[in-house]
Amino acid sequence: MAPDGVRPARFEGHRYPQTLPEPDDIRAGRPAPWSHLPLTARTNITLELVAARLKDATYLNETVIVPGDPSVMDQVGDADPQEITRRSAVLLALFEEGGETHIILTRRSTSLREHRGEIAFPGGRSDEGETPIETALRETQEEVGIAPSAITTIGSFSPIVTFAFQSSIFPVVGFLQERPVMVTDPAEVELAFSVALADLLADGAFLEERWHRSDSPFHSDAEGYFPIYLFQLPHDLLWGATARVVTELLCIVTGVEWPEGKGVRS
Repeated sequence: MAPDGVRPARFEGHRYPQTLPEPDDIRAGRPAPWSHLPLTARTNITLELVAARLKDATYLNETVIVPGDPSVMDQVGDADPQEITRRSAVLLALFEEGGETHIILTRRSTSLREHRGEIAFPGGRSDEGETPIETALRETQEEVGIAPSAITTIGSFSPIVTFAFQSSIFPVVGFLQERPVMVTDPAEVELAFSVALADLLADGAFLEERWHRSDSPFHSDAEGYFPIYLFQLPHDLLWGATARVVTELLCIVTGVEWPEGKGVRS
């Protein structure tokens, strides 16, 4: 870990196509929440174990509640509370292979208007009257060609909320019986791939940075710094909201404390 106040090296020697919209002021962050665990506790992560840990963390739900009232979410908003009018959902699609759980990720098309070229879960904007689960399943089929019938949705995480854009993103968890054959929509997805949770938990795969900007979000510290999580992927980089959800998932499956706690996040 770099000394306090010193910008950390970011996966030295690793090359990736993205250009991060980072601020000038970046400090070193904390070690991975699971760094104290032996490697034996970070491997052999089966779907059965994932389901059990999600159940223990009360993330298994029969339904997904869609909060829209600002009074429900004003504790964590990054702007003045207002009604959520723009809802999206993503799918954490998990399957087991060789005794290890894998998660499906995509690289967004560089022709998109927002978040172009970033690593993300399959997902997108909800249609009128659509539940988060329905959105996640529909968007996954449209983007990577996995039929809803092949996915068993088992739960969800709390939504990520940004009042500044009146938006929320609902992460839905779904299990697949086997590695899927994926056919991407090139207008939205440049690449679809999977990565084992064990690889994301490996030494050197995770990095936390502390960023500072004038409009720091709610989870900033007293000096205005807030955590950004990054994961080294083969030939790419996972960061931003997707990395936050992945970090929370990995904390749950390894049984360690999620540094930011459970709840609606911004």
